[in-house]
Amino acid sequence: MTKQSGWQRIGAAFRQAAAEGRCALMPYMTMGYPRPAMTMELIAAVAAGADILELGIPFSDPIADGATIQQAAHIALQQGMTPALCLEMVAGLRAKGVHAPFLFMSYYNPIFVWGTQAFAEECRAAGVDGLIVPDLPVEEAGDLLAACHSQGLALIFLVAPNTSEQRLEMITARAEGFLYLVSRPGITGARDRLPDGLGDYVSRVRRHTHLPLALGFGISTPAQVHQVAALVDGAIVGSAVVEKAAQGAEAVAAFIDGLCKACRREHSPSLPRS
Repeated sequence: MTKQSGWQRIGAAFRQAAAEGRCALMPYMTMGYPRPAMTMELIAAVAAGADILELGIPFSDPIADGATIQQAAHIALQQGMTPALCLEMVAGLRAKGVHAPFLFMSYYNPIFVWGTQAFAEECRAAGVDGLIVPDLPVEEAGDLLAACHSQGLALIFLVAPNTSEQRLEMITARAEGFLYLVSRPGITGARDRLPDGLGDYVSRVRRHTHLPLALGFGISTPAQVHQVAALVDGAIVGSAVVEKAAQGAEAVAAFIDGLCKACRREHSPSLPRS
């Protein structure tokens, strides 16, 4: 049997969640935090309730991230985390039977230094399904997009509420797997409330694509996950999961369980799929 591509595995995860009447849960973890020795145990705890996992490669200048993930990346780097170790850990997780799709969230510099084609090949070999590169604009993504295509990886693009119609057309023409909707301009981090106008924002993006839409940046509680479950296909929770990681695997697992329950929709998604 031919092995599925990363975007096929990602698509299957969204379809399975929808068939079960819920949005997909997409937690984020910073690899190597709070200690490299704990990473695989923590990710396994998250994977038990996640549909798709975002795994952050620590970087010294994480410009899209707020204080929580910046600090986690700093601590991980101080303890010797590297992209090579991240790849080894993914391979180890696959060997231990973790099957959920994995997305590396990395800034472009480590990928460029490694070499785009070589990095894509290593990702595929380790069991990574796709990449999210928040500082790589679509206009400059050609080399990495080609490398990802050659290895069956999905390169995930981000859009924001202030993304123009013209730019949405450009992004959706090249997007695969899903679209990452940033809930508000700015950086990652927990928020007390979600921004107004999310329904209109999601509806506007849906007019440009049939791909699943996942919302992130600022989603941190079960109540917020439940709020967006009827609007989008996936809920991305990052900083709040990283905060729990400092408390150990049991705390992470309990938090993920609460988020999972909040993903269930009381009714079918209310927004049209054009």
